[in-house]
Amino acid sequence: QVKKQCDQKLLIRMKTKCVPCSLNLDTQCPAGYTKITNGTGTPDCRYYLEIKTYTLSFPGCRHHCEKEFEQPECCQGYWGPDCMGK
Repeated sequence: QVKKQCDQKLLIRMKTKCVPCSLNLDTQCPAGYTKITNGTGTPDCRYYLEIKTYTLSFPGCRHHCEKEFEQPECCQGYWGPDCMGK
């Protein structure tokens, strides 16, 4: 049996919305993603508050999330939706 399908593993990373660090403990990653930061997350962002005509910027925290995804792909020399050969 010749292997025709050679799926590629992809790692998709994303970050949650920036919020006050004290509120970030309970922040969850989207469905299917795994949280790779702990506690209040990473303090590497700013969030904004609008008060009447002013916009104030504050340092905040966010979590980093990742998800493993398998992308279907044919091995070299094969192509098409069924990975057919020559």
